[in-house]
Amino acid sequence: MNNLLINDKINLVINMARKPRLHYPGALYHVMVRGNNGENVLNEAIHKNKYLDILASYKEKIGFMLYAYCIMDNHVHLLIEVKDTSLSQIMQRIQQVYTQWFNRKYDRTGHVFQQRFKALPCDKENYLFQLVKYIHNNPVKANLEGGIEYRWSSHIYYIGKKKDGIADVSYVLGMFSENTGRAIKLYQQFMNQEEKEIKYIDADEIQSRISLTKMEMEETTRRTNIDEIIDEVCINENVTINDITKRTRIQKISDIRKAIVLIGDKYCNISNKILSQKLNLSSSMISKIKSGDSKGTAHVEEIIKRWEGENK
Repeated sequence: MNNLLINDKINLVINMARKPRLHYPGALYHVMVRGNNGENVLNEAIHKNKYLDILASYKEKIGFMLYAYCIMDNHVHLLIEVKDTSLSQIMQRIQQVYTQWFNRKYDRTGHVFQQRFKALPCDKENYLFQLVKYIHNNPVKANLEGGIEYRWSSHIYYIGKKKDGIADVSYVLGMFSENTGRAIKLYQQFMNQEEKEIKYIDADEIQSRISLTKMEMEETTRRTNIDEIIDEVCINENVTINDITKRTRIQKISDIRKAIVLIGDKYCNISNKILSQKLNLSSSMISKIKSGDSKGTAHVEEIIKRWEGENK
C-alpha cells in the first residue's frame, strides 16, 4: 500500500507549535473547551444554541461520533470518537466558526476560547459509561437549574425527554439493552450509582493503538473498495445496482443498502458523501445507519455475514 495514504490517515496533528496530539481512527476523547480567561462566552441560550448548531454541522460534514455533551456558561464538555479526520482539525473548525460568529455579534476582536483545548484520550471499552455519567453530572455538581435534566446536556436525549438530538445516544443505550425502554431504565439506574475513577490512556498505549490501526488499514485497503463491496453484495442478494439505487420502500432493498453502508464504514472508511452518491441515499440517512438510529431488520446482519464469509 502507498505509504503516503497511510500517513494521511494515521498522522500526528501539530497544533500551535506544541507537542502534537496523536491521532488514529476510532480514538475516543473527553474534550474540554474553556472561554478565554474563564469568561462566560456561552452563558446565554443563543450562545449555547449556536454552539450546538455548529457542532451538528461539522458532525454531519466530518462524520465523527458524539456520545455526550454538556454546555456550561464558560466551558464545554464533549465525548468525541474520531474517524479519518483528527480531533484537532475538528475542534479547530468548530471553535473558529463560533469565534467568528461571537465576535461579529458583539463587535469585538480577539480570542473567545483558550487557544489550546484539553483532550484526554479515553478507553472506550472500559470507561465509556463512566465518561457519559461524568459529563452529564456536571450541572448537578454546579447546582445549575434542572440538575441532571439540565437543558444543555445530552442526558435529556438519553432518557427520551427530547428526541432527535445530535448525540449518538442509541449506541450507548444499545449497550444496556436492545429494548429502548429497558435501556433507558438501566441507564437511569446507572446514573444513580456512585461515580468511579476514570483512567485515561497514556502516550505508550496510544502509540500501540496507532500501530495496530495502521496494520488493519493496510490489510483492509489491500482487499476491498466500495465498488467491489456493492458488486459482491448485489450478487449475493440476487439484485442489481439499479435495484438498490431506486427510490423504494421495499424492506429487502432497504436492508441491502444498510448492510452496504455498514460494510463500507467498517472496511474501507468510505465517506458519507460518496456512499450517498453510490446508493442514492441522503447523507443524513447514511449517518443514521452508521450510528444505529436506522437499523433495519435482522436481514441486515445476515447480508453482512454473507459478505464477510466470502472475504475472509
